[in-house]
Amino acid sequence: MLGPMARSVRDASYILSIIAGKDSYDNYTLAQPWDSPPDYTQYLNFSSLRGARIGIPRNGLSQTSTNKPVIDAFEAAIKIMENAGATIVENANFSAWDEYVADENAPLGNSTIVLDADFVSDLANYLSQLTSNPNNIKSLADEANFTHHFALEDYPDRDTGVWDQSLSLGYNNSDSRFWKAYQYSSYFGGEGGVLGALKTYNLDALILPTDDSPGLPARAGLPIVTVPLGFYPSNTTVVKSQRGLVEVGPNVPLVILFCFTAPFIASWFLPSILQDSDKRQIWDFIHGCKVVRGNSHWTCVCI
Repeated sequence: MLGPMARSVRDASYILSIIAGKDSYDNYTLAQPWDSPPDYTQYLNFSSLRGARIGIPRNGLSQTSTNKPVIDAFEAAIKIMENAGATIVENANFSAWDEYVADENAPLGNSTIVLDADFVSDLANYLSQLTSNPNNIKSLADEANFTHHFALEDYPDRDTGVWDQSLSLGYNNSDSRFWKAYQYSSYFGGEGGVLGALKTYNLDALILPTDDSPGLPARAGLPIVTVPLGFYPSNTTVVKSQRGLVEVGPNVPLVILFCFTAPFIASWFLPSILQDSDKRQIWDFIHGCKVVRGNSHWTCVCI
């Protein structure tokens, strides 16, 4: 987890204006339509939501034994946005959601193939640029072998299952099988997912609790923004992972995910939600906000 990068939305906007430029080592950023990033602070105002059409893809919203506080806070946030002037479009559903879920749950789905083959290529490329490589690790296979034989890596208790799966493909992202999987996976985030819903329902944005769908927009390389939504109640039963880490518990923060067609649109919407003092009961984590640019999205994370 990265440390906080900003104390306010305005500070985060300054950071985004600095880090959103093109990177010769990242072909995703080279597709940006500007030579210099815009000044995101110009979009900081209190009325941005007026007239905005915000869709809720209900078929992507999960109901579990532990997420009722998430759903309650999500529904409350919808009312806040509606009261702020936004038009809420119910059931702006993802047309390929069922196929996406089936692919995600498959032993080796198309989305997994894309991640695995990319990892084989990208790690080797990264390692080739190191100015110092004392263990002469040049590939994922080298890294896995080193991990298996270096005691401090605690193998096999902490295994290399994801790496082993990537190596088991037998090819990297230069193979035609990768391209076929990439096209199939991109459809889930594009026409069959975020882009399709935005177009079909004439939307400016889609919203979901973050846990429900961070992967879908990433399939099409689309920007997402996560915004604080509240907390789990103080009487929440603690649920831990297999490693003993708390996954659900009292006062654990909740966040909401926004999907947009371009990063600058995100700046058009969020300030009116985040800065309105009347809405602090929902957005009171703003002082922990940070902005991070990844290969496929921009994320505003409040922790």
